[in-house]
Amino acid sequence: MNLPFFVAKKYFLSKKKRSFINFISIISMLGIALGLTSLIIILSVFNGLEDLNRQIFKAFDPDLKVTSTVKKGFYPSKDLIRKINKINGVAYTMEVYQDKALARSKDAQMIVVLKGVDSTFTQNVEMKKSLIEGKMAIYNGNRPVAYIGGGVYSVLDLNVEDYLSPLGILYPKNQKLNVLTPDDNINQVNVEVAGVFALEQQYDNYVYLPIATVEQLIDAPGKRTSLEISLKPGYDVNTVKKDIADILGENLQIKDRDEQNESLLKAIKIEKLFIFVALFFIIGIASFNIFYALSMLVIDKKDDIQTLSSIGATQSLVKSIFLAEGFVISLIGVCLGLVLGLGICFIQMQFGIISLGMQYATVDAYPVKIIPSDIIYSVLGIFLITFLASLLPATKAQKFMLNQKS
Repeated sequence: MNLPFFVAKKYFLSKKKRSFINFISIISMLGIALGLTSLIIILSVFNGLEDLNRQIFKAFDPDLKVTSTVKKGFYPSKDLIRKINKINGVAYTMEVYQDKALARSKDAQMIVVLKGVDSTFTQNVEMKKSLIEGKMAIYNGNRPVAYIGGGVYSVLDLNVEDYLSPLGILYPKNQKLNVLTPDDNINQVNVEVAGVFALEQQYDNYVYLPIATVEQLIDAPGKRTSLEISLKPGYDVNTVKKDIADILGENLQIKDRDEQNESLLKAIKIEKLFIFVALFFIIGIASFNIFYALSMLVIDKKDDIQTLSSIGATQSLVKSIFLAEGFVISLIGVCLGLVLGLGICFIQMQFGIISLGMQYATVDAYPVKIIPSDIIYSVLGIFLITFLASLLPATKAQKFMLNQKS
């Protein structure tokens, strides 16, 4: 065994006496262990939440989305849509108009996000997985029907395929306000509910209708807020995105799924970074215990240092012994932290002990995803902090030996 580590292990595991120095060393070890455990758990939860959001985005958002850069809506030509569909890798292109509207049923009403879609909407396999009642459809024969979020369904007290109590959608007309006859200011359609979906609360207030029905409401035939493009399996998103961007006209942009949800994903990453930094500050404070423990150990082991000096030990050897002592403390703490942190994460992944506590959620328990790079950076960071905390006491031991020789 390497001599500095052999001596350092003897100092840490010595049964000759359990002094205050040993107690501080154990406290330091436990501080590192708990800090690393917290880091692993919290970072894994943030990774899980990011993965969960990507899973939700996959069901709700398209692979690629074309929107206008200057206005809310635009009028895409049939030729453009045809060219997009001919690009290698494109499965289909869905025409969409999305806006807020008022939904009403019986004596209840609420503001909803109205999303007009074409017949390709029913090809969204991921969206079908979120169906909780009825069927995923926007037509019943030739009659338009609605596919709604769970929040709209519960707030408006609706029933699937209820002909007697349909869902009413109201949208303001694009005209000068008529104060004498208020009803003339509003377009309205009444549709029955075909099905209900549940993803997350942010999508609970969505109502899907045929694009032709929405065109009647907004009095703007052919107007779209986006073109939602789905790709065939196995095709690279960036390659297809570049090919589509080359044929888009002015004032049109294309975004992939991550870019469509850039703000949310960025917020998760920023929160994860701040948590990482905050916990490292805590571990840094805990490392002061290592500094004090080693400083007192240097004083306590003056006789040992003198003995080593007399038998020909070098200054670098003595310094290495106390650096190794700090490494042993951190190594045991890291091993304990890895066992606790990874163990708790695996238990949560297998059994879902801690629940999200949400009525409509894709998963019941807090999602957890372990990324090896997070663990590697955390462990390396702890070893670096420990080395810096051990450096000054080790240098003092080296100087003490130098004074002894002089």
